[in-house]
Amino acid sequence: MKFLGNILWLVLGGIAIAMIYFIVGLLLCITIIGIPFGVQLFKLGVYALWPFGHDLVNGPDEPGCLSIVMNLIWVLCGWWEIAIIHLVCGLVFCITIIGIPWGLQHFKMAIGSIFPFGKQIS
Repeated sequence: MKFLGNILWLVLGGIAIAMIYFIVGLLLCITIIGIPFGVQLFKLGVYALWPFGHDLVNGPDEPGCLSIVMNLIWVLCGWWEIAIIHLVCGLVFCITIIGIPWGLQHFKMAIGSIFPFGKQIS
């Protein structure tokens, strides 16, 4: 069931979401200051490719002081908009009964995209 869900996820826009994460991540990695943010976008892009059967969980010894500061910078720089987009997409998918699993994945991605530092894919 997870495999089928992931295939349908890719067809229904998951590949577009992942490509956006990867392209913006590459652009941020051009500068030295943007590398930590680009790495987080790569992590979210990998999660966006294959979300069924995986979760974003806190890493060992997280949240630490550095991840809290980086998450604060992340939110203040406007990356909270990604979470709002995932919330809206999740609500749109949850309108129908068939779309509820994909809507729930968008809700999980919204939580991970608001505070990505200190998270890892399990």
